Amino acid sequence: MPRVRIASITVLASIGIVLGGAPDAFAQSSDLTPAVPSPTSPTLKQAQKAQRKADRKAARAKNSAELSKLEKNGYNPADDRSDYPDNLRRAQDKANGQ
Repeated sequence: MPRVRIASITVLASIGIVLGGAPDAFAQSSDLTPAVPSPTSPTLKQAQKAQRKADRKAARAKNSAELSKLEKNGYNPADDRSDYPDNLRRAQDKANGQ
């Protein structure tokens, strides 16, 4: 019987130590960021994402416009690569009116 009491007292003491130390371990200091994000945080992140998307879209449109201008002036990117730099330069010169 004394063994059972010692074991139960040991278990209870262990639980008491764990539960007694838990509030300090899980407490948050005031200098940390809040667990719930502020309402402006997602909006800022969404705005930045939208700006990056718009920048990518503008760059893609610029590249497509440039490629189509070169293709109208005789450049074919799928053509034979043996005269690659020359045919590109000719199309650029023709597009620029030189």
